[in-house]
Amino acid sequence: MAPPPPSPATVTQPVIDSAGSAPPNENQTQPLPVVSERLPWRHTFISLKVPNFRIFAIGHFIAVVAIWMQRIAQDWLVLELSGSVTAVGITVALQFLPSLLLGPWGGMMADRFAKRKILILCQAVAAVLAAALAALALTGTIEVWHVYVIALVLGLVTVLDQPARQVFVNELVGPTYLRNAISVNSTTFQLGGLIGPALAGWLLTAVGAGWAFAGNAFACCSTVVMLLVLRKDQLFVNAPTPKSKGMLREGLRYALSKPTIYWPWLMAGFIAVFAMGLPVVLAAFADHVFKVGAGGYGLLNALVALGALSGAVASTRRRQLRLRSVVFCAGMYGAMLCLAALAPSLELFGAAMVLSGFWCLMFLTGSNQLVQVSSNMGIRGRVMSLYIMVLIGGQALGGPMLGWIAEHADPHVALLVSGGVPALAALTVAVVLARKGSLRLQVELKDRRRPLRIASRAAA
Repeated sequence: MAPPPPSPATVTQPVIDSAGSAPPNENQTQPLPVVSERLPWRHTFISLKVPNFRIFAIGHFIAVVAIWMQRIAQDWLVLELSGSVTAVGITVALQFLPSLLLGPWGGMMADRFAKRKILILCQAVAAVLAAALAALALTGTIEVWHVYVIALVLGLVTVLDQPARQVFVNELVGPTYLRNAISVNSTTFQLGGLIGPALAGWLLTAVGAGWAFAGNAFACCSTVVMLLVLRKDQLFVNAPTPKSKGMLREGLRYALSKPTIYWPWLMAGFIAVFAMGLPVVLAAFADHVFKVGAGGYGLLNALVALGALSGAVASTRRRQLRLRSVVFCAGMYGAMLCLAALAPSLELFGAAMVLSGFWCLMFLTGSNQLVQVSSNMGIRGRVMSLYIMVLIGGQALGGPMLGWIAEHADPHVALLVSGGVPALAALTVAVVLARKGSLRLQVELKDRRRPLRIASRAAA
């Protein structure tokens, strides 16, 4: 059954002029016109009422559980084969380096060709790569260089997959439910991230890494099936953008012209380079600090995912989408990582990981939503590819760096760097935005729900 039409209070698109950019006199640090009333709990995941998106979400959930299994098993397998945390960081770098170098090209492909066909092709190739890893691991012939090569090829697949996947969500639900669908996707991803590492930890200790890779191969095949059964007549398909000269430059100019795109883009860069390589640092903590082995490594990643799941659900309840709140969430994520570095016990460290996951997802969903609703459909693939290039490609730089610091200095130092740099960056950006928007911190002790708020000086 088709979802009910939205009320005027639930329109989620920003005001866009015919040229595809916001009116010049609009204060870009003010909230975009999003949900202005508290949604009832039954509408928390309202985008799942769209049949195509419901099918996609089921396939996405299965795939996410499996890819988390593969990533945890892959990282731990490299650590066992090499005995080096730096080698784990190199694996992460090889998987994400193609997005750093070729990300804009992937976005251009997403604008020019059918997103559904791109996703089917990418998932088919990913299934072959996972099956190859499984065969090598189960036969006992796998070596570190095998993992390196497959991680690099999988990174090339990601270049095409991620921009198409981001934009395809709009084709599934249309603009009305776009923000909610992004939050549901994040919830699905984090729920899979909660289950996947736990399963990977169990598989690593029970039967080995090979079966985790085999599970991902099966999941990729199931995703292809889900994409094939989608109802084409219910998709919100936009006409592909024709090929023209300077398409990549056009996307870059567009992104740099809108504060609601380039500020989240900048913060995503700091988070990606310094804080998204957290699994590398957690491997060092599990092996060298707390000595809890593969099962403990999976548990620590599951705790991060537990907090992230809470953050993803909370993001579906977000009433207003503000640039300042996105920066605040980035700063809180960095602060939680610094707090974890100072935790004296495994229990407190785990609690800090839950809080870190929460604020990380509040930032990621907020920045993703802000970038998407601030760009028109004709150029959204290229804009999102630039965002993904920073978010994923930054991990190619940060993974080896954090691995080297954890191995040659100390895991605690690596975690302090991981959180401290994004926290300082968020503070700096907040000061810049406050000066541009004439904002100040206002204390209202009588208001128990919001004792601290950001207000304009003129209004005050």
